Amino acid sequence: MPASENVSVAASIYPSDLYGYATLLAAEEQAALLRLRSVLETSVRPVIDDHWERGEFPFEIVQPLAELDLMPPNSPAQQGSALFSGFTIFEMARMDASVATFYTAQAGLFRTAVNVGGSQEQVDRLDPLIRSFEATGVFCLTEPEHGSDIAGGLATSARRDGDDWVLNGEKRWIGAASSAKYLAIFARDEADHEVKAFLVASDAPGVTLNKIRRKTSLRMVQNADIRLQNVRVSEADRLQRVNSFRDVADMLRRMRSDVAWLATGVQAGAYEAAVRYVTQRQQFGKPLAAFQLIQERLALMLGNLTSSLGMVVRLSQQQHEGHYVDENSALAKMYCSLRMRETVALAREVVGGNGIVLENDVARFHADAEAVYTYEGTHDINALIVGRAITGVGAFR
Repeated sequence: MPASENVSVAASIYPSDLYGYATLLAAEEQAALLRLRSVLETSVRPVIDDHWERGEFPFEIVQPLAELDLMPPNSPAQQGSALFSGFTIFEMARMDASVATFYTAQAGLFRTAVNVGGSQEQVDRLDPLIRSFEATGVFCLTEPEHGSDIAGGLATSARRDGDDWVLNGEKRWIGAASSAKYLAIFARDEADHEVKAFLVASDAPGVTLNKIRRKTSLRMVQNADIRLQNVRVSEADRLQRVNSFRDVADMLRRMRSDVAWLATGVQAGAYEAAVRYVTQRQQFGKPLAAFQLIQERLALMLGNLTSSLGMVVRLSQQQHEGHYVDENSALAKMYCSLRMRETVALAREVVGGNGIVLENDVARFHADAEAVYTYEGTHDINALIVGRAITGVGAFR
């Protein structure tokens, strides 16, 4: 008997994890993900279609998710694995991209802004409140006229006035802003023209938030336009370690891995929904799954998902070791989002006409993928970051 036949391979907790990447997690981490899955199935699945159609977020799900205590403490002695954090996003995105986006706005974007950009006192004070969702916040970088060119084009201004700063400007596409207590606002200092960051209460005088309506993607996420008119914020509420756009870029290279995980989870959700459908749907007297063309498309989808999982797993392993590189996270975001776009389209294709109704799940994944494909750096911008690393030549300013 070959030795390989004596080897017992642990089954993954995911039916779409062909190579068993989730088995790299510790047993307690896998158990935590299964608890998360239970909450998603009982609290989220029954309400997502109605809320998606209405363009409203089911805020009643926040407390059950917060009680799972999924964010590891910030102390080096207690930090959980980056791989577990990635699979947490994967698990949520496998259920719904809007829920995963809401979570990463808090656990990824806002928490990174504070933990990387804040002083030690700010981190010690705020991080426990962020982990418990007592201090909800959002990352406010994009502007109406500046997205991909935000590094040089950021127009929101900050003027020092005694012990305060005065902020003026606008932000756009800020996900979950409508329900956040704090806005992490990035603004350009009028004195030295460098980018600074400030924690602003969402109800502070001079702050106006308007929900962006008529979206066709991530409809449950409450994106907002934000206007700042002579908003005063104290020096104590300035994130002390953000003193140039280089500091912002340090945050972005850490956070892009979250979006790559999210794009991979969307693939898993779409693929698994497609498999459920084609094994149940009968045409010409047999299940759709019995047709060669359907099987070929399922194989392509699984290949996309498996290659994406391999990439984000290795990226998280590197980041857990403290290895953060622009081109690594940019490549993962670019590649996994591209594969996601193809995978959700194939899922929509194999489900046929029923692929445009919410009850079969693939329509939601198909629509939501378009937003994931764009945010945290478009395909082209991330490709140019990788291209710069390959050639040593920057093709954009």
